[in-house]
Amino acid sequence: MPATLHPITKITGKVVPVPGANMDTDRIIPARFLKCVTFDELAGKMFYDERFHADGSSKGHLIDDPQHVGASILIGGENFGCGSSREHAPQAIKRSGIRAVVAESFAEIFFGNSSGIGLPCVCANAADLAIINAKLAVHPETEWELDLQTMQLTDGATVFALHMPAEPREAFLTGRWDAVTELMNAPARVEELARTLPAPFYTPSNHAD
Repeated sequence: MPATLHPITKITGKVVPVPGANMDTDRIIPARFLKCVTFDELAGKMFYDERFHADGSSKGHLIDDPQHVGASILIGGENFGCGSSREHAPQAIKRSGIRAVVAESFAEIFFGNSSGIGLPCVCANAADLAIINAKLAVHPETEWELDLQTMQLTDGATVFALHMPAEPREAFLTGRWDAVTELMNAPARVEELARTLPAPFYTPSNHAD
């Protein structure tokens, strides 16, 4: 039976700011958490060392502020997700309850990894991000709406323009953002393509016993 994915058109909920440029993947998910067996184990671990001391006590990060707990949208800065290419970074963010990330810009690999798991990464300009963060400082309880059809983010009072490349945006809107599911749903096309590819060169003489 073909696998199905749902289109992602709107994300609503509270917003949590994680300020700062060049937020790298080592900070998003520390290396010691990469030994997890499943990505589900990353739930609640995003930005762990930013949020907790070595003894597990809270550093008072905005993510853990009661007014931001349960946020669906994360606000970052310039070059969000830079550093290593670890897929665990967007997985940790998504499995911690975040359904979209808004930043000034994203590292290319992080953006691709996020798109492939259904975590939209959209850009806003620096001036608008400053206004958004100022609004959050005064009214962190506000529910926001991120609309991938109109490419806008709003708190009901002010509308901010967003940007995303056309191809991943279309994939979200049509529910075709997972490449593995796309392959599983097209076995005939995969088989047809396989028949056109050259067979691997193989003789007993070029393989050790």
